[in-house]
Amino acid sequence: MPSYQAPLRDFRFAMDEVLDYPRHYAGLPQADDVTPDVVSAILEEGARFTRDVLLPLNQVGDTHGCRLEGDQVVTPPGFKEAYAQYVEGGWPSLSGDPAHEGQGLPTSLGMVLSEMVCSTNLAWGMYPGLSQGAADALRHHGSEAQKAQYLAKLNAGTWTGTMCLTEPQCGTDLGLIKTRAQPDGEEGYRITGTKIFISAGEHDLAENIVHLVLAKLPDAPEGTKGISLFLVPKYLPDAEGGIGERNAVSCGSLEHKMGIHGNATCVMNFDGARGFLVGEPHKGLACMFTMMNVARIGVGIQGLGLMEISFQNALAYARERLQMRALSGAQNTDKPADPIIAHPDVRRMLLTQKALAEGGRMMVLYAAQLADTVECSASDSERESAETLLGLLTPIVKAFLTEVGFEATNEGVQVFGGHGYIREWGMEQYVRDARITRLYEGTTGIQALDLLGRKVLMSQGEALKPFTKQIHKFCKAHEANDAMAEFVTPLAKLNAEWGDLTMAVGMKAMQDREEVGAASVDYLMYAGYVTLAFFWARAAQAAHDALAGNPDDAAFYRAKLDTARFYYQRLLPRTRAHAEMIRAGGDTLMAMSAEDFGRGFAI
Repeated sequence: MPSYQAPLRDFRFAMDEVLDYPRHYAGLPQADDVTPDVVSAILEEGARFTRDVLLPLNQVGDTHGCRLEGDQVVTPPGFKEAYAQYVEGGWPSLSGDPAHEGQGLPTSLGMVLSEMVCSTNLAWGMYPGLSQGAADALRHHGSEAQKAQYLAKLNAGTWTGTMCLTEPQCGTDLGLIKTRAQPDGEEGYRITGTKIFISAGEHDLAENIVHLVLAKLPDAPEGTKGISLFLVPKYLPDAEGGIGERNAVSCGSLEHKMGIHGNATCVMNFDGARGFLVGEPHKGLACMFTMMNVARIGVGIQGLGLMEISFQNALAYARERLQMRALSGAQNTDKPADPIIAHPDVRRMLLTQKALAEGGRMMVLYAAQLADTVECSASDSERESAETLLGLLTPIVKAFLTEVGFEATNEGVQVFGGHGYIREWGMEQYVRDARITRLYEGTTGIQALDLLGRKVLMSQGEALKPFTKQIHKFCKAHEANDAMAEFVTPLAKLNAEWGDLTMAVGMKAMQDREEVGAASVDYLMYAGYVTLAFFWARAAQAAHDALAGNPDDAAFYRAKLDTARFYYQRLLPRTRAHAEMIRAGGDTLMAMSAEDFGRGFAI
């Protein structure tokens, strides 16, 4: 079975030395409740719970999967007991609204815990993970009665939540949904339709499941402007707020999937189920985006978590596995061969995993700071600025970290060689689990269109400027520092090129809108590599500053500088290929007719 140790030292480096979390937390309304001791206790207890409780169930969930008995989903052995421990520990309420039984701690702390959960048991983590998004949607858009009825239960974890969007005939294009909501004359609606790919849509972990469902009212306009959001509980609450009668919603079947076997991916049937409108009629998509944005960041964290555990186990294996002699000569003369970590290509794979995981962690923790500011700042201008930056980074966090997360888990298998392909080692499960992260909550292509088309070009580049200005200021502040030249000089050039590429695509798009789609994925990947370069430069600065003080753990900081150099010299050059493909435009993509794609199938 794979092993895992939460990277607490790296969390503290990123949070305290790179991103200055102590100052960040001191500026939040919860400052008195989020002291360094509290943060440390949460990190350490989260590390223990995920290592000791969740990790042993990861392969169990993959092997046993979920099963459907009647309309009841039975989760893998141990999942229910682990969830009971999670609830007993108060973890679901960590970032919840104190007005509804939440602890009111910053969102960022929940994201730190989320990485540990995703590393140790991604499939299990999806059950409570979706509830946070449901609670956020209700907190922002629900009526006072709905908040009073449901939020405390969601925060406590005794009830869980889902979001029900996709239907057999539509995925991203939600304007095509067919689920209907008919007023029932009792301040409610009757919801009828079928939703597919509903994660945690049915399970045996909690006593009730609260579905947030997109549907259309009888008078709905066509397309996305006619979508409304409805709250549809599995069990209707009784007069005391507890479990009442069973609603007309059921799991029709379970999907048989490539990965995340321990999570129930359900076809959900709504057969005149009682539902309640959330927000205004026909404004449901805006309400659902609150939940979807939380979920998109969460999926990026899934990619990060899988990178981390794959790296940890590949590293341990590479230190022990003996194969051949090092090209420069025997390193362990008392053994018949050298450990494979002596070989340059194995080091390339390990350093790729390490650089992407540790860089991705800084990216996520920066986004988490922005989320805290959006939720908690007393300043309207600070909230608006943070919201703009978070909006820009959300598709990058989601898509870039899942793309490189899949790459990193594949590298983990490769380090193990043939053993990586064998199930008992656990490495191939990470590849299978990671594959879905590039798909759900919007594919990489959809995230790329959101970044380039909606966020950057529709704002005429204004949404990009606050972030590129940050990078520019950092580079200017350190341009006279010889020790930082190897980082800030290439970063400054790429930052300027980012603006040039944006303008070039925008000019082409004025003549042909297809140019946006042609450039979008390469644009997102370029943005991801430059963003990671920015955080690696900040990490290098922090490491240089620490080494100047002769710390006891100097080896940690030297390793940071070595990893930063690897990233800049071996991974950041990928931007060259993405830039060239962006400049190539869409002509070669669109020239061939749809019919000509199939030429040559028959003689």
